[in-house]
Amino acid sequence: MERTLGAGRPEQAGYMLRAAKGEAGRAYKRRLVELLDVRPGHTVLDVGCGPGTDLPALVERAGANGTVIGVDRDPAMLAAARSRTKGLPGVELREGDAHALPVGRGTVDRAKIDRVLMHVTDPVEVLGQLGEVTRDGALVGLVEPDWDSMVVDAEDLETSRAFTRYTSDAVVRNATVGRSLARYAERAGFRVETVAASTPVFRDFYDADHTLGLGRNMQAAIDAGCVDVERGRRWFASLADGPFYASFTLVTVLCSR
Repeated sequence: MERTLGAGRPEQAGYMLRAAKGEAGRAYKRRLVELLDVRPGHTVLDVGCGPGTDLPALVERAGANGTVIGVDRDPAMLAAARSRTKGLPGVELREGDAHALPVGRGTVDRAKIDRVLMHVTDPVEVLGQLGEVTRDGALVGLVEPDWDSMVVDAEDLETSRAFTRYTSDAVVRNATVGRSLARYAERAGFRVETVAASTPVFRDFYDADHTLGLGRNMQAAIDAGCVDVERGRRWFASLADGPFYASFTLVTVLCSR
């Protein structure tokens, strides 16, 4: 299998599904659902549900009398989620923005946001929206990466550091939101119950290139003048030559109303 420096971004739904199926993805998602403690009859909200990766697990716990609402602003994502949840009871898919949730005030028992706040305009405003739609006593689960903590092992350590800096500064809108989750949740009026961090580890270069965008983001860093072109090319080529290691910090916060 060959990877090319500057290869285009993968199709978004497929990208999300593949990331969720990996060992690290399965582990943190399973832990998030356990923390949420979804019970039969609950109304559960998945903000930025994407292609519906987590909806079946939430439906299983909410039961036939529960309701699971998936919200996403992308019609293509909702179409994929609709296909994925076909035949499941109590699923409602709604098009809408996280800053203006299409959900009734005080109607939600459990809610989750998984790797969405790093992309939004105002994370605290989105959390405030969650406060509006959740009931007293509701639990809310948040998961976000801290891209400033990403490390990629290479002989050229300075270029690895430059790659992380470029990713944090130019690629992801809210690259360090993971470390700020608890503070943002409290600012939005929630009580923070649990804060945990995990470290997804990539030992396969090709999986890491797909998930972390090693080639496409290095090419963007070169184009932006942040990395010398020859040095960036050598760095990328070297990653597939021997044992590979990359990781980043993923923060999970459980909070309550």
